[in-house]
Amino acid sequence: MDMKTQHDLKAEQLQQLNSMLPADLQLATLADLATLPVLRKGDLLAGQAERPPFGQVPVQNVTNIYQSPGPIYEPGGSSPDWWRFGRFLAAIGCDDTDVAQNTFAYHFTPAGAMFESAARSVGTTVFPAGPGNTRQQAEVAAAIGTTVYVGTPDYLNAILAKGEELGIDLSRINKAAVSAGPLFPQLRQAYEDRGITCRQCYGTADVGLIAYETAESTDGMVIDDGVIVEIVMPGTGTPLPHGEIGEVLVTVLNPDYPLIRFSVGDLSAIMPRSDADTVSPDRIVGWRGRADQATKVKGMFIRPEQVASLMAENPDITRARVEVDFDGTKDQVTVKIEGGQPDAIRASVAEILKLSAAVVKVDDGDLPRDGILVSDLRSLEG
Repeated sequence: MDMKTQHDLKAEQLQQLNSMLPADLQLATLADLATLPVLRKGDLLAGQAERPPFGQVPVQNVTNIYQSPGPIYEPGGSSPDWWRFGRFLAAIGCDDTDVAQNTFAYHFTPAGAMFESAARSVGTTVFPAGPGNTRQQAEVAAAIGTTVYVGTPDYLNAILAKGEELGIDLSRINKAAVSAGPLFPQLRQAYEDRGITCRQCYGTADVGLIAYETAESTDGMVIDDGVIVEIVMPGTGTPLPHGEIGEVLVTVLNPDYPLIRFSVGDLSAIMPRSDADTVSPDRIVGWRGRADQATKVKGMFIRPEQVASLMAENPDITRARVEVDFDGTKDQVTVKIEGGQPDAIRASVAEILKLSAAVVKVDDGDLPRDGILVSDLRSLEG
């Protein structure tokens, strides 16, 4: 990232965003994004069924169409680094001296193409391996002098193990750009012990790159300049303070496919920083779970949106959480609240949840700040 202030960056982003919005939706500040509706994957699915392949979202300059589970269709463009993953590769030191082995799939989903165009943007040569064929992966890596592994965090370990089994020297691999799976600390350390700098990024087929680690730091992920990330209370569009875990909304500053306030369905948090720091880029803490916490009780779904509605109807409540448990004979639903009074909200609980539930007031600060509004404790039973 250039050493521009966050004020300058946000001013540029606001200008880009307004250029993509209709005249009657122009925003005065980025905070005004909260006045626009949230776009969810269900909305995309419904829109695409009605107007295939991309629904109501205005799309231009499309060179490829991809499909992700759902199915949801995503466009691809041919302009340089269209998905912006090149910023991640540059941040971990990839350049024209490197050879990358791209083990992401090149068909249906865009992951392979995302990193192909990213490598091209930084001058790195690519072997388009795709997934599988582990023996051949190891043999090719040795033969062409692969220096950068691209793929899921654990598959590199399988390739390295196969190399050891075959007596193949894979020591030229010194960087790993990973995504689409958990990078456990012990696995990262195992790669580091072999002289491989392993860094992860966070992105989706819909929005492209969201955030990434750098060669110098694994303390959170730098939010890409090409997106605006909001963290909101799950099931709502209400922004949360920095440091609180909530639902990730992404606005993509790409005029070819301008997704506005799109929920990627994940939980995360923006890392707090000092008021004096006006230059360091915003970072997120990484993936903290799924925002879709819907659970079924007695044939009825309980969703985060219902908990948000309960709080909206009862402004004395500052925080709420629904817990579902099993007492050995039947399901038990408990609504825990901070603020407000149980007797005053029982009618609202019954009306909104459509279920009988106990209401328990807890002390301020007792409910975890983990972004969970609906907690199904039954999954912990044997």
